[in-house]
Amino acid sequence: MQDPVITPGLLVGVLLEGGILAVVLVGVTHLLLRRHTREILFTVLLIAALAYVLFAVRGQAGTRWLLLELLGVAIYGTIGWVGLRGSLWWLAAAWALHPIWDIGLHYFGPGSTFAPPLRYPIPCLSFDLIVAGYLAYRASRESLVPVSRPQPAAPSRRPSQ
Repeated sequence: MQDPVITPGLLVGVLLEGGILAVVLVGVTHLLLRRHTREILFTVLLIAALAYVLFAVRGQAGTRWLLLELLGVAIYGTIGWVGLRGSLWWLAAAWALHPIWDIGLHYFGPGSTFAPPLRYPIPCLSFDLIVAGYLAYRASRESLVPVSRPQPAAPSRRPSQ
């Protein structure tokens, strides 16, 4: 079944769907599973990238497309892995860059023949950017380490003469 013509109202609605899902995910991880936020959002990033592999297989897109989609998993997985093990900024960057894959390749590009735009690339735009924004917020908060100010040197006392 083909997606309907994308009107501005439909586009806003689909972007809102992605945004709502992202807010729910971020809210749950922030409020209930905060200790595991990195791991959860890294795993969801991998799932988001792997979905395109599934679309390529189901859409019989061919070996070259399958390899390209696996390259995407490797790219985002590697950037995300660095964020999982190091600075949270890397995980935020992976999420912030993922819409390029979603929109550039699967909405405007030839990947739109097998990735349903209204069900995945468009809602992923808002989803990915909200998750990236949350991670950037967390990364900026984690990097706010109190800086100790040097204490003024005590005046030197010379022995009285």
